[in-house]
Amino acid sequence: MTDGSTLRKLALALEGVSSAPHFDRTAFKVKRIFVTLAGDGLTANFKFTPDEQALKCEVLPEAFSPVLNAWGQQGWTTCVLEKLSRDDLAAALEMAWRHARPTSGKKQR
Repeated sequence: MTDGSTLRKLALALEGVSSAPHFDRTAFKVKRIFVTLAGDGLTANFKFTPDEQALKCEVLPEAFSPVLNAWGQQGWTTCVLEKLSRDDLAAALEMAWRHARPTSGKKQR
């Protein structure tokens, strides 16, 4: 079981991550936001690809569900933190973080 303080610690340990208020939540970002933590620390919204979202929701349906609006169709996924092990939370954070990192080098042709 995890909680908001565990998410905060794991997220800030990832390279280049900072946190800032984001409406009624706390956002964690590198180049862009990859996860937001609810004010009560009980849930978080992760930015996955739609395929990753489908996988997370299938494997851990008690923990993950799509956000119920257009954001959810873009891969934003709500998570009930107490339903995750520390390893599952770390894996979800790293998955979302990888998409938010700045790209290095020039585009290949």
